[in-house]
Amino acid sequence: MRYPDGGGLTAKQRARREQVRFEAAELFARGVGPPQVAKLLRVSCKSAYAWHARWRAGGVEALASKGPCGRRSRMRPQWRDWLGEELDKGPAAHGWDEEQGWTLARVALVIARRFHVRFSPAQTWRILRQMGFTPQLPAHRSAERDEHRVATWVRTTWPRVGKE
Repeated sequence: MRYPDGGGLTAKQRARREQVRFEAAELFARGVGPPQVAKLLRVSCKSAYAWHARWRAGGVEALASKGPCGRRSRMRPQWRDWLGEELDKGPAAHGWDEEQGWTLARVALVIARRFHVRFSPAQTWRILRQMGFTPQLPAHRSAERDEHRVATWVRTTWPRVGKE
C-alpha cells in the first residue's frame, strides 16, 4: 500500500491495525463469516477473506503485526542526531555563503562527506521530513512581488514590528 506522504504507518497505527485483525479473529472463532466481519469492522472484504485464510492456517498469531515493512534506511539513528546538529550550525559551517540556505543537494553532500553514503534528493527529503524539518522557502517567487515596496517595508515598518 502506498501512502500519500510517503511515510507509512507509525508504531501506534500498526498496533491499532493489529488490534482490528485480532477482533476479526475473535469474530471468526464465533463463526462469523468474512463478509460480515468486513462490514462490522469497516474493512474491505478482500482483507477479511485474507485474514480469515491466515487465521485458519495459523491462528491468532498469524494475524500479529510483523513490524514495519520495506528496507531499513541506511541513515542510522545516531547519524540523524549528528545531522540535526550540523544543520543547526548553518550552511556557512560547511563552506557555503551564509545568505544561501540548505538545499537537498547540499544536505546530501554533507551526509556523503561524513558517512560515505549517498542519498538521492528524494531520499534526503524523506530523511529530513522524518527528522521534523519542513521547507522554509517558497518553491517559486511571486510574480507580483514589488522589490521597491518590500525594501520600503523593511526600512519603515519592520523596525517598529521588531520592537514589539
